[in-house]
Amino acid sequence: MKFKYFNYEEFDSPDVQGSGQLVKDELISMLDAARKLFDKTITINSGYRTKKHNAKVGGVASSSHLKGLAADISCSNSNDRFLLIQILILVGFNRIGVGNGFIHVDIDKDKSPDVMWTY
Repeated sequence: MKFKYFNYEEFDSPDVQGSGQLVKDELISMLDAARKLFDKTITINSGYRTKKHNAKVGGVASSSHLKGLAADISCSNSNDRFLLIQILILVGFNRIGVGNGFIHVDIDKDKSPDVMWTY
């Protein structure tokens, strides 16, 4: 699939080149829609993760990154964070984690919808 603002490589686990192909197109399409509305670059800190890389970064065993259903977006400016979260909700994300310097989004239907948490 072709996206306007993102490519699969941006979602690669650092230990396996090409693994970004395992990220679901639905997730990238939603991020593409968010990027259009945000009108600023969105940098992916983490997309797909192998079990080894997930363990290295302290991810939980049930991480949605392991299934290609999650992404962490770089965001350290409070104004951008506020706007970006509004946009992420607008384009359909209903699972959002807010960390110091990043926003996690996932589309994991095996987990509770309509939640927001902090790290």
